[in-house]
Amino acid sequence: MAMMDAVPPQPAAVDDAAVTRLRSDLRGMVIRPGEDGYDAARAVWNGMINRRPAFIVRCLGSADVIAALSFARAYHLPVAVRGGGHSFPGYSVCDDGLVVDFSLMKGVWVDADRKTVRTQPGVTWGLFDHETQLFGLATTGGLISHTGIAGLTLGGGIGWLMRKHGLSCDNLLSVDVVTADGQFITANHKHNEDLYWGVRGGGGNFGVVTSFEYQLHNVGPIIYGGAALYRAERASELLRFFRDFTAKAPDELTSMVAFMTAPPAPFVPAELQGKPMVALAACYCGDLAKGDDALKPVRLFGPPDVNLFGPMPYVAMQSMFDASAPPGIQCYLKSDFLNRLDDAAIDLICEFASRRTSPNSEVHVQHLGGAVSKVGEGKTAFGQRDATYVLNWISLWNDQSPPNGHIQWSRDAWNALRPYASGNVYSNFMQDDNERTRAAYSDRTFARLVDLKRKYDPENMFCFNQNLVPEEETVAVQ
Repeated sequence: MAMMDAVPPQPAAVDDAAVTRLRSDLRGMVIRPGEDGYDAARAVWNGMINRRPAFIVRCLGSADVIAALSFARAYHLPVAVRGGGHSFPGYSVCDDGLVVDFSLMKGVWVDADRKTVRTQPGVTWGLFDHETQLFGLATTGGLISHTGIAGLTLGGGIGWLMRKHGLSCDNLLSVDVVTADGQFITANHKHNEDLYWGVRGGGGNFGVVTSFEYQLHNVGPIIYGGAALYRAERASELLRFFRDFTAKAPDELTSMVAFMTAPPAPFVPAELQGKPMVALAACYCGDLAKGDDALKPVRLFGPPDVNLFGPMPYVAMQSMFDASAPPGIQCYLKSDFLNRLDDAAIDLICEFASRRTSPNSEVHVQHLGGAVSKVGEGKTAFGQRDATYVLNWISLWNDQSPPNGHIQWSRDAWNALRPYASGNVYSNFMQDDNERTRAAYSDRTFARLVDLKRKYDPENMFCFNQNLVPEEETVAVQ
């Protein structure tokens, strides 16, 4: 069943009087096509996305969300929800429908004594860390600081602290949710436990989350981390080293290998700027004095062409890759989990990395395990806890070249590595393959999620996501 089948294909006509009533019901604002700020408001991070909603409702609270959803129901409008606007597939915006926009809801309240934080859904990880690091506290939150907390958390939440402190969703204590029928409910360990389970990995399928509460940990403000950059011809050697290095890595150390182009930055020798390179990036979030020892094997591997490892602010680690993914860049992604890095897989990764069609494109091999793998199966909706690596083929381009060649590179590389993949996928890393949603979960978890969808969103109002279709057939699990 296609993602949009449960939504009427033709929204009902909306007259000016109805829009006037909607505006009067809001503390926030409504932006329509042709009005000031419309084009800026509909733009999202991925420059490939060019959609034109009929209404953008910039909410200021849960009451505004309830009013917006009531309006959408009355006129059979498709609904998209925008937190940080960083969704790879552009789920933050829709054509001819209504966008629930949280751009104005960016509150962050830290309880340093309890080591918790409550945030609104328009917050990005950069804003989140700006507040929590005042107290030397943090939780797992992405690899790009302008990513929104909402979508990342609801789908799982990979980040630099995950091997020690788990995924973003593992640190989620409570949410406030507006459901498809306009009910406001709180979900946590004590209330609406089924929904609390589902939002920790099941995405935005069940309602609009208007508040997130997280567990925080003692991290920073200084950690030991950074990256070492090597010439591209050392890529195969580096990945083989990385395989052995990660097999013995302590939980405090999260690391990844990234194929990239050396930036025109002062820390890169002039003769290497613009050249293909491969980087080993890592964050050690334990005792600062032990960070150097944890990364000693990297030094023994051989001197890098650029060495950026050392004590550094945690917020600098969080924003290290920001320049590689600026808002408006065009992006296409294919991804898979790997349980191991065979020599043959490494050779293929290096081969396809060398064929990148844009100097902006990257290949990421991210190490999982640690605390991610220690959460019991079924404890959260996020599955695939036993995966060892995530492999991403990220086409990025900011010129006007046709997208076909860039997209095909990601697809060809992904297809070539399929024999070495687990067959599963991280839901936040699916772009045009929404039919793979089932592959993000075990049969038992998928069946449970579809039941939850039927309970909280039986008409599939929230279909702009890695969609769980209420009518989906599931495998009976004893």
